[in-house]
Amino acid sequence: MIVGCTFLGVPEARGEGVSSSSSKSWLSDIDVGLQAEGGAMGNSGHPKNGQNFGQLLPSYSGQPLLNQIALTVTKPVDPIGDGYGLGVNLQIIYGADARSYIISGISDRWMNNRNQLTPTVANVAVHMPWLTKNGLDGQIGILSSPMGVEVLNPASRAFYSMSYTAQYSNPFEHVGGYFQWHVTDQYAVLFGIDAGNQMSFGKGNNNGEPAGYVGFSGSSLAGGAVSFTYLLRVGPEDARRLLGTERAHSAQRFWNDLNATWQISPKWSLTGEVNQLHDEGLHANTWSGVVWGAYAATSTLTFNARGEVYRDSTGLLVAQYPDDQGYAHALLGLPARVYNAPPTTYGDFSLNAVWRPHVGHHVKLLQIRPEIRFDRSLNNTRPFADFSRRGRILFGGDITVGF
Repeated sequence: MIVGCTFLGVPEARGEGVSSSSSKSWLSDIDVGLQAEGGAMGNSGHPKNGQNFGQLLPSYSGQPLLNQIALTVTKPVDPIGDGYGLGVNLQIIYGADARSYIISGISDRWMNNRNQLTPTVANVAVHMPWLTKNGLDGQIGILSSPMGVEVLNPASRAFYSMSYTAQYSNPFEHVGGYFQWHVTDQYAVLFGIDAGNQMSFGKGNNNGEPAGYVGFSGSSLAGGAVSFTYLLRVGPEDARRLLGTERAHSAQRFWNDLNATWQISPKWSLTGEVNQLHDEGLHANTWSGVVWGAYAATSTLTFNARGEVYRDSTGLLVAQYPDDQGYAHALLGLPARVYNAPPTTYGDFSLNAVWRPHVGHHVKLLQIRPEIRFDRSLNNTRPFADFSRRGRILFGGDITVGF
């Protein structure tokens, strides 16, 4: 499976560590990166509403999109004395992807066009030499959700399209804090608290109550070939405008996610994810399983496959937001035009190639990803092509350039 490129410089939520160099200036290793992604996905169903139902990022059928231009500034965690470390991370994206990754109360009203602007990372990263040899790492501020496999950065996920699990059963963005306590060299306890999925504080919160994570992870197991992460997230996520204040404050959403990666050989890898969500306020449930397989044919060419089964038991979770502000309004319980299918068990299978030629001349990444994807309802509903077909084929891809 394609893994993240370091040129963006954003530490993963699963720990930063402290640089071993203490003689250099603390500001000497600031890194600035610029990355742009554009793509398109055609649809065999030729939907009249122009939407690729079940896809929040390549959401428009057959239309080229500027998915994102990402500006990243990173100061890695470096020592500041007595075993403590400090770093800073900032990333802002502009493009069509920002419509689905906005943060209420911060960026939901900056722009109302197809291409919008939002911060995806703006936090202070810290290392604290507490409790164990490897101590505690954390990020405080705006941070990407640590749950799940597929992420917003196109250089850090295998496919242009995303699984239903990643879009509808994993959170996107948080304002809060997330921490890793490194119990041993291989195992860590994970925990955090935040304002909610894509929520900030005050009027930027749909119910005014916090949510949080707890879990654990293991890395470099089985001789370095296996790693895993389990996270449980609990908190009210439904808008008081929909449920009323009392019910919105008390109704909890439970998210469970377990994912693991096995590096079978230098060329072959396998990743799996199982996920379950229960929302007390909506009386909604989802469960899913996703498997990715990757074969690194050469140092620049990788072939990927992804298969998924996803159950939306009420039809309330898998949704499409055709208007530019529709997703942002729905998060707050404001009126929005939304397409929903009946309760459906979705099956999808995707194939792609990822080509990353060495270009040079200050181009740190050129990534080209042609993709074909097959979706089908497994329980005879018709969620595709204006709710007229059981299945559809998506075909297209994207190009990413990083400096």
